[in-house]
Amino acid sequence: AAVQGPAPAGVPAAMPDMSLALPGDQADNQTFRLVIRPDLWGGRGRLRFSNAFGTRPVTFDGVFAGLHASSGALVPGTNAPVTFGAQNRTVVAPGAHVLSDPFELAFVGDPNAPELMGRQLAVSFRVAEPSGPITWHAKAMTTSYLSAPASGALGVEEGNAAFPFSTTAWYFLDGFDVVAPEDAVVIAAIGDSITDGTFSTLNGDDRWTDMLSYRLHAAYGARVSLVNVGIGGNQVVGPPVYPPPEPFMGGPSALQRLERDVLSRAGVSHVIWLEGVNDLGQAFAPEGTPPAEPEAVIAGLKAGVERMKARGLKVIGGTLPPSLNCPRPLYGTLDVDRRRRQVNDFIRTTSIFDAYVDFEAVTMDEATGAMKALYQPDSTLGNPGDLLHPNRAGYLAMGAAVDLRYFARGS
Repeated sequence: AAVQGPAPAGVPAAMPDMSLALPGDQADNQTFRLVIRPDLWGGRGRLRFSNAFGTRPVTFDGVFAGLHASSGALVPGTNAPVTFGAQNRTVVAPGAHVLSDPFELAFVGDPNAPELMGRQLAVSFRVAEPSGPITWHAKAMTTSYLSAPASGALGVEEGNAAFPFSTTAWYFLDGFDVVAPEDAVVIAAIGDSITDGTFSTLNGDDRWTDMLSYRLHAAYGARVSLVNVGIGGNQVVGPPVYPPPEPFMGGPSALQRLERDVLSRAGVSHVIWLEGVNDLGQAFAPEGTPPAEPEAVIAGLKAGVERMKARGLKVIGGTLPPSLNCPRPLYGTLDVDRRRRQVNDFIRTTSIFDAYVDFEAVTMDEATGAMKALYQPDSTLGNPGDLLHPNRAGYLAMGAAVDLRYFARGS
């Protein structure tokens, strides 16, 4: 997950009222049980915790990782303790992150075993003292659980009763690594809400990256992993400084977060970059910020690709799906559509990318220039959609459009 700012700044989906669970938007002597779906299983793993947007040191202890059963419960006997430098606690300074010691997941045998497909890992940890601003990823599209404030370290508990609060965000935890085959291909998908999964199904794991992941594992088994580092509201080049005086909903620009979210990820070899519509529409920009011109977005894409290529990564560009007639200010205008098409023309014709995926072609109705009708209704909240974000059907089509040959070993 890509951390994006201090909670509650962001664009969550179907978020419960968190005022009782996290009074004052901070954690205090309570346990989080975050549910994540590893794209690749392994018998040995490690966790990454981030305090990127905190203002004070955060103490984590009572950390465990076990096989998720349902709700806030674990499969009995699978919960493994996690340490940091052989200690059961760690203190993470503001702006920093920490990797845990490697730990064993005894229930994982063969990473290709059918019984592990789609299973989730529950990561439990206590924030021991008042945290101050919480570093988070707003749109998890997955339900996780919290104990009450001042309830203490409860990560060892296998049952559900200790975790009365639910959330649809991830807090502090921004990475899970496993020991993988040496020749594994690791793909990072960086982008905005269309990669983050807006209007996909809550707990459905049907973002376009999920669809692509299913196809990749069917083709290549445990020798491939796809990491989703999309952030709702994110831009390629804006805002110029983060954090600004007022929290920016879309987090730091792709260029600013590239090192943390892509280049520092273990084993990354390929990147799919689908982003730019928020630069053109500016829905989440500070008041008075003018929409970006195509040249600015293109310059940002060039700068980012150059940095990734310098690290030896292969980069696949994604054309921007349509936003014509979107009811949000600016996004639905003919002017934004013209500038979006200009960015897409660049993505299709430039030599900077190793390849491109034509997401526009699979999501746009050629007769109207807008999102196909089938892809419009929101798959979680049931509203009519916004002609900007695809739903489950649209994301399945996007995930099916990616040529798997880009990611064959040695490609």
